[in-house]
Amino acid sequence: MSENYIEQLVKIIAKLPSLGTRSARRITLSLLKKKETLIPQLITALQEVEEHIKVCEICGNYDVESPCAICASAARESGLLCIVQDISDLWALERGGLYKGKYHILGGVLSAIEGVTPDDLNIGALLARIEKEEINEIILALPATVDGQITMHYISSLLKDKNIKISALAQGIPVGGELDYMDDGTIKLALDMRKQL
Repeated sequence: MSENYIEQLVKIIAKLPSLGTRSARRITLSLLKKKETLIPQLITALQEVEEHIKVCEICGNYDVESPCAICASAARESGLLCIVQDISDLWALERGGLYKGKYHILGGVLSAIEGVTPDDLNIGALLARIEKEEINEIILALPATVDGQITMHYISSLLKDKNIKISALAQGIPVGGELDYMDDGTIKLALDMRKQL
């Protein structure tokens, strides 16, 4: 019995976020139409990512080095730390070049429904980092969802005895919105209008 290689590829692509079977079929068809050029380039790019990309030991970002270029940069404001849910949020903030501090990626938000507890997130690493580094301000750039709000309050309560200004992104990010889908103007407004918790 011969395998259906096309269907295998469709199934793999359909596993990616925001892609269903129909989108995966369209992507597969595009790859096949230009298979002599696109597929070798895709294979090379995937192999290079697998071989060279590392997770930053400090913030959790992806880069070719650990610590990543952001954590290693002397030009970044070291006393300012922005806490984000995921790497896509870091990329969204970096896209506009509006934020000049450093980051910490939680790897999710607390969720009673999904069973995500503080132990499942990079909160322990955050607390250790705060003890080690001279952090003056923390910006909580978490989703404007119930779980995001709960996570912000939890982190704020852990840091209440520290001499650190804690702020959150201001309105401009809609409730239920995610940074990766926001335009640069909305992100800039939210950063500029952040409020202290």
